[in-house]
Amino acid sequence: MRKFKVVVTDWEFEDLRYEEAVLNQSSHIELIAADCRTEDEVIYTCKDADGIINQYAPLSKKVMDALENCKVITRYGVGVNTINIKAATEKGICVANVPDYCMDEVSDHALALILAWVRKVVVANDQVKKGNWDFKVTRPIYRLRDKTLGLVGFGRIPQALAKKAEQFGFHIIAFDPYFPAVEATEKGITLVSLDTLAEQSDIISVHAPLTPATKGMLGKELFARMKKTPLIINTSRGPVIDEDALLESLKRGVVSGAALDVMTEEPINKEHPFLTMDNVILTPHVAWYSEEAEAEMRTKAAMGIMDVLINIKYPKYLVNQEVKNHTNLMKNVSQETISK
Repeated sequence: MRKFKVVVTDWEFEDLRYEEAVLNQSSHIELIAADCRTEDEVIYTCKDADGIINQYAPLSKKVMDALENCKVITRYGVGVNTINIKAATEKGICVANVPDYCMDEVSDHALALILAWVRKVVVANDQVKKGNWDFKVTRPIYRLRDKTLGLVGFGRIPQALAKKAEQFGFHIIAFDPYFPAVEATEKGITLVSLDTLAEQSDIISVHAPLTPATKGMLGKELFARMKKTPLIINTSRGPVIDEDALLESLKRGVVSGAALDVMTEEPINKEHPFLTMDNVILTPHVAWYSEEAEAEMRTKAAMGIMDVLINIKYPKYLVNQEVKNHTNLMKNVSQETISK
């Protein structure tokens, strides 16, 4: 009798020891490690897969239409922009992510970028290593206390950042149309419109997920509304910011600086203007990372597969709750388990 086929479409780790530790608990699962980059490669490898663990490979409608047995897809990390959620739901495929594995890491990294830019850490380091021991190369530096920090999105990570930033004396505001205003007030945060946030913030930290509605949401029109010259921090997804508009705003002094962990194109193009700009700090999409966070993310992604295929229940971090109206999980998975 055949085993459940579980495919890791793509991965950038040294091995799959965390995934194996979870999935090898069942003798009914066969784990396949792949290296898919295109839709056709995913289809070729995953056409008969029962479960899929995904990182960057595209799981488009074309892919969904070709999947014959798939019951569950889990994605490493928080974002699910590689997956066509609507198409998966219509086929009765559960989609799960890992939304809580790196709250400290990303909020720590966002705060580190704020401090590094405001305190001119990179500039000072470069000058000292060039033999220039002179604090005046960092002028001007302004204190953080009483500055306004604007959070674009107010989910788990920006909430963690808000708690940490409060210790520095920030006044904190946030834009999140889905977060209850009463709950935000209880947390000491004022919810405002995106335009108001742009007008009032000294520092803007972006934490919105990438969706059709958020793509390019920080663009030319929003930058034009800025009454201050804020620092822009992005540890969410590159395309949430219109990079051309940001570049122009940096050149014109509408924005004083940017500290970016994510880009629209990753890795960054070697000819990108940001690479030569003194008022831009770049890190290589590393905000999520710690040894502990990586282990947690990979373990929980594998557990989402186990939940559906072996435990016959909806995964803990089910993204497409609507799928419950499109499939009878108990019936579909149980029938295959009985046949094994």
